[in-house]
Amino acid sequence: MKHTAAPLGVGIVGLSADGGWGGRGHVPALRAVEGYELRALTASTPDSARKAAAAFGLPESAAGTDAAELAARDDVDLVVVAVRVPRHRELILPVLRAGKTVLSEWPLGNGTAEAEELAALAAGAGVRTAVGLQARSAPVVRYLRDLVADGYVGEVLSTTLVGSGGGWGPVVAERTAYVADRANGATLLTVPFGHTLDALTMVLSGFATLTATTATRRPRVRVAETGATLPMTAEDQIAVTGRLESGAVASLHYRGGSSRGTNLLWEINGTEGDLVLTGDSGHLQFGQVELRGARGDQRELRPLPVPGDYLLPGGLDRLAALDGPAGVVAHAYHQLRADLREGTSVVPDFAHAAAHHRLLDRITHAAQTGTTQ
Repeated sequence: MKHTAAPLGVGIVGLSADGGWGGRGHVPALRAVEGYELRALTASTPDSARKAAAAFGLPESAAGTDAAELAARDDVDLVVVAVRVPRHRELILPVLRAGKTVLSEWPLGNGTAEAEELAALAAGAGVRTAVGLQARSAPVVRYLRDLVADGYVGEVLSTTLVGSGGGWGPVVAERTAYVADRANGATLLTVPFGHTLDALTMVLSGFATLTATTATRRPRVRVAETGATLPMTAEDQIAVTGRLESGAVASLHYRGGSSRGTNLLWEINGTEGDLVLTGDSGHLQFGQVELRGARGDQRELRPLPVPGDYLLPGGLDRLAALDGPAGVVAHAYHQLRADLREGTSVVPDFAHAAAHHRLLDRITHAAQTGTTQ
């Protein structure tokens, strides 16, 4: 890995001109952060690769369909894997063999076994890794963590989280219909709940004990474009209660679809005060939320704006140019660049991702067996 002021060359596996998270989240984030340069991409077909190269300002020679060829390029230092979960393993493996730093979208693998395999291979090869659990990079989440650590609420007594997944409701788009199938690994549990749960454990602590209930209350859903119905095997209701390692009591409930009422509410209640984070989407990793708090003699919540030193260099004006969720991804890239330069490990790696997969497995096992984990 280069440790100079020169920009890191980035290759994105799974970049399309026709939409998708690579173009919507990663490309604008990379362009907003100093120290990166998009230099190569792969797509599913030669034609789609050429179209993507044209759309994102790359020469045709930078476009291909083979992740191993992309990882072997001398001008690529960092490979970003931004494809559907079932293909993560097969596309990460050649990058690890090439010894290139790799950032994979979350979930890392289609299940814990794949995630643990990839984490072990990366550790054995000494390859630097990162995983897209970017909620913990959001300025508001980092500020919330520091408020708690600095005693804003005193001793944390409990935390309550309610969220809506947006997807996994009565209607699915044809492009994302694969998320209805639990076997594909991109579920309400792993994606919006999984991202938000990772932020919660960062701000507070992990779970000492937990119980869970999950259900699929809509066993069939409608495809928006065609009107056809298809089975949904992914959970659309997730309820978790437990005691955190800190001793605080936690209650979490995620629902499929969207609510006419509350779509994201996270309260942290303590002996000296309260913190409340709200938003219009249960996808905390998108970062579009408001933080309020009150402590001591204050009787009403008041806004708690994020201080400027939590933001990217350039502050709010620079972030305003980004399209919504890309702002949080940009902060993750900013932290990753600092990690690579300074040898730190702020951005979660494959080992962290495997541990988070195991936490989700604890929840699944608790729901399936009715036992406390």
